[in-house]
Amino acid sequence: MAPTETTPTTAPTPSTYDTESAGTRTAPQRVLDRISALFALLIERPISLYAAAALRIGYGLLYLAFLLREFPHRDEIWGPGSPWTPALARQLFDQSGWASVLTLSDSRAYFETCYAAAVVTSALFMLGWRTRAVSVLFALMVASFHARAIFMTDGGDNLILLMAVYLVFTACGRRWSLDARRVRLRSVAGRAVRLPPGGAGGLRHHVRDARLGVVTVLHNCGMFVIAAQVCFLYGAAGLYKVQGGTWGNGTALHYALNLHLFQPWPELSRMLDAHEVLITAACYLTVLLQVAFPFVLFGRLKYPVLGMLLTMHVGIAVLLGLPLFSAAMIVADAVFLPDRFYRSLGALRRALRRRAVQDTGADRREASPRPEAGLVPAQSGPAG
Repeated sequence: MAPTETTPTTAPTPSTYDTESAGTRTAPQRVLDRISALFALLIERPISLYAAAALRIGYGLLYLAFLLREFPHRDEIWGPGSPWTPALARQLFDQSGWASVLTLSDSRAYFETCYAAAVVTSALFMLGWRTRAVSVLFALMVASFHARAIFMTDGGDNLILLMAVYLVFTACGRRWSLDARRVRLRSVAGRAVRLPPGGAGGLRHHVRDARLGVVTVLHNCGMFVIAAQVCFLYGAAGLYKVQGGTWGNGTALHYALNLHLFQPWPELSRMLDAHEVLITAACYLTVLLQVAFPFVLFGRLKYPVLGMLLTMHVGIAVLLGLPLFSAAMIVADAVFLPDRFYRSLGALRRALRRRAVQDTGADRREASPRPEAGLVPAQSGPAG
């Protein structure tokens, strides 16, 4: 009857059985397992919510700065006073299939209203206010301004337009947004409505779950499409450069630095162009990074490659005078950073804030006057 009489002296080793069962699985079964894992990843929970928020903030801020920078020249670029008149734009739309809300009227008041609405929409999209609806307005606004002056782009406009359309399908307002703050305040205040399990409440509960499932699938697919778009962009750019003779012999950057159209700092361009070995190495490294980028995404080599790409885009912005294109590419690269990276940034910010508060309190305590020993009155002892 003692438990020690029936207890085995050695425990079974499940690792041997698992290894044998894993070894007996056929290749089609392993492929099906991977497909099932990918399917579960798509429908179980939204991925890369912080990366989506970073894209929303980045492109909203970028387009807001772009509109404010071009505010003095808005009429010459998009308005009724543009050399590319609304009538010419409508003729091009008939051939290309594009459309723009800016060509619905030739009135200057209508154009100014559209421009002000575009500035407000960019700001609201960046802040994440009613993100689901504002993201649609942001994509419509970017498409309208892009189509109105389609011959005055530098490549960054095309990428911003694509990302604006993709972000419509993502849950980019779940983090770092006014929407997330409102949901958090409601949760803290206890105003969240709990639906009963049966009856009409149960039906609404199932409808809510179905809606959340659809939102999750659309968000995950949208993030995968964004990542694939960036990979295709880098891969295609690298393969295109390989076909060129100037990139093969390392002289492409020499010619780019000597184009007057891309010389915001002529003295700096000439100084760098004098270092032939550096220019040649930069050519080869650029092609290598762009071609290899899609193949290093699933390893630790991804992070140094992203760092070198960041340096490359900063160089393009400074040396070639293409800040919009470089900023659009830098924001797009943020999709490959995991959520733990963004959470660590938030933890670092909170730690620095607490440290600053503690230092401020310590400084105030040190600055406050303390009573001197001679000024403290003596304590009287007990009477008698």
